[in-house]
Amino acid sequence: MLYGIGVSIYQSFFITGISKSVSFNLPVISIGNLSVGGTGKSPHIEFMIRSLKDYIHLGVLSRGYRRNTTGHIFVELNHDARKVGDEPLQIKMKFPDIPVAVNKNRSIGIPRLLKSFPNTQLILLDDAYQHWEVKPYLHVLLTEYAHPYCDDYLLPSGRLREWRFGSSRAKIVIVTKCPMAPDERDETIWREKLRLKPSQDLFFSSIIYGKPYNIFNPSDTFIFNDTTHIILVSAIAQSSYLRDHLTPQIGTLTEFDYEDHHYFTEQEINLIIARFKQINHYNTYVLTTEKDATRLMMFRELFEKNDVPVYAIPIEVSFFKSEQFIRLIKDYLLEFKS
Repeated sequence: MLYGIGVSIYQSFFITGISKSVSFNLPVISIGNLSVGGTGKSPHIEFMIRSLKDYIHLGVLSRGYRRNTTGHIFVELNHDARKVGDEPLQIKMKFPDIPVAVNKNRSIGIPRLLKSFPNTQLILLDDAYQHWEVKPYLHVLLTEYAHPYCDDYLLPSGRLREWRFGSSRAKIVIVTKCPMAPDERDETIWREKLRLKPSQDLFFSSIIYGKPYNIFNPSDTFIFNDTTHIILVSAIAQSSYLRDHLTPQIGTLTEFDYEDHHYFTEQEINLIIARFKQINHYNTYVLTTEKDATRLMMFRELFEKNDVPVYAIPIEVSFFKSEQFIRLIKDYLLEFKS
């Protein structure tokens, strides 16, 4: 209750006009959630970049969570995760031609991005649903199939960062990590569960894993089989999905599981290397997520010195109605009036 009261007071400042939300003369789309992580924001941002980059000039602005720097920084390929954050660096590595910036203050970050990239026509805001300093043109809200916000509670009892009725600000709600395609009855049930308004559009997405690639030599890939020994290193909010994906395809699985966005120490890396050498089998790989790879890359010299291959497994979002989703986003962009 105390946490919820604090959230309500913060939001009331903007609702009453005591604090002002900044609007911009170009569309700003916020992709976020009500919970503290695990809904798949980064893959959904990547999906939108992939779908829109040839249609409109866009840029990405993120807070750069858990970086050890302050202020406004444009993400470059030669940065490490400590300076700009793991997720912004991951996005930049996949889309090097797209401007990606980090700034805790979005209302300052957007003008800075536009000043350096004046051709930008669309801003994608990463994880800004709870930040009222900027008034986005469009809120896209993600909620996880297995842990929807309608069944969750405020911190610290649950994982919600604000009251459930905050979902009403979203124009589009996406149920993520779905195990199967929903039918019309499922959609009706979910609309009722999430208490969506008729004006709110509902979509469903799932995750698809790709072929693992060497993080230091991306052309080097491998395929899982029943003799494969995997040492899984993960520091993400929901590693169980990846574990469930791997288990039926491989021989053995050793896990090194850390908190989300964890920055590895040399001692932890040495433990991983020691486990790799202990297994001593030709078909053994250290496997991680692409987000975690941005932090493991900082130990390249140590891995290569010990001849330990490190691979990342790519992840993409698949919409069950992808064409309809992108068409809706484009329609919103066409309707925008500065």
